[in-house]
Amino acid sequence: MTEIHGHCDEAFTAVRDQFEKNFEDGLELGASVCVTKDGETVVDLWAGDADTAGRPWERDTICNVWSTTKTMAATVMLMLADRGEIDLDAPVATYWPEFASNGKGGVLVRHVLAHTAGLPGFDPAIAPTDLYDQDLVAANLAAQAPWWEPGTKSGYHLISQGHLEAEIVRRVTGRTIGTFFREEVAGPLGAEVWIGLPESEESKVAELIPPPPGSLDSLTDLGMESIAVRAAISAPVTGAEPNTREWRAAEIPAAGGTANARGVARVHAALANGGSLDGVDLLSEKTLNRIFEEQIEDVDLVLGMKMRLGIGFGLMNETIPLSSNPHSCFWGGWGGSIAVIDQDSRMSVAYVMNRMAGALVGDMRGGILAVLALGAGAAT
Repeated sequence: MTEIHGHCDEAFTAVRDQFEKNFEDGLELGASVCVTKDGETVVDLWAGDADTAGRPWERDTICNVWSTTKTMAATVMLMLADRGEIDLDAPVATYWPEFASNGKGGVLVRHVLAHTAGLPGFDPAIAPTDLYDQDLVAANLAAQAPWWEPGTKSGYHLISQGHLEAEIVRRVTGRTIGTFFREEVAGPLGAEVWIGLPESEESKVAELIPPPPGSLDSLTDLGMESIAVRAAISAPVTGAEPNTREWRAAEIPAAGGTANARGVARVHAALANGGSLDGVDLLSEKTLNRIFEEQIEDVDLVLGMKMRLGIGFGLMNETIPLSSNPHSCFWGGWGGSIAVIDQDSRMSVAYVMNRMAGALVGDMRGGILAVLALGAGAAT
């Protein structure tokens, strides 16, 4: 039986039991789950192994979280909007003039944040190692024509979203998005989340176990010429890339974040509690409310499922009913990591693991933990 470490308030015992069951059922190698309510940590658990050699998953173990990183990049974008440094309704080219080429003058900042910008991949295709070069990737995206009319459809911007955001941040602030996030968010909050991992944190990193071969084969059901396949093969990652120092050190804001559940939940606790936590002010309530401005609800051209998207986060619908509260949002990462923010319950939930399943946006391990946590929180 796997030993579960950490603490869990009595009201959230169901979360601990399910977390333990995930290990008993052979679904995990190592993982962490954290829940906050009213800014206080009510669940902080970790268990299992950080690698296949049996190194224990410790309290401070961190791991690549793939697209859960997108919630951190979105927080940066919302902060700049809150400060009046960017306008979410302005064209991207306002801040990045070269971006207007090839019919992209009408692409708005909020289109980027809602996966409706029409740039879900790279054309021409690039190698995964090219993602380490922001100049190269920004030039690729600036030169492209949209793959559809911006604002009319969503197509999950698997990796491209983060580099689009990063270039806007760099043009506006003169800082990289990873630097801004560290200096303005993670550092002040003491959150164990990085976009671009320092060498000093390397000893804490868990080995990431890639998904089973063929786990993304379902994308081909949409056709080899589909936007889904075009996007996936335009930077063909395998899942093993985060096991290199080069990936972890790079700033890949849509897929390269390194964190544990405690760190993710702490950043999101600020968003769940009016934009502030422990004296650190990130966002005003007015800007927080913009998250819930529905941008589109339709079958996503890349994910092939009905998504309801706000600004920077996914919103609940019948496909993803993690919470019944209207002011709740989420995102998840390839392989299973997940993050949920419920402003009505003033809760955040995060789950991070190192054994990847095949799902692009979360899977049932984290989803069930989130539902149980939010249900317990509603009852307290």
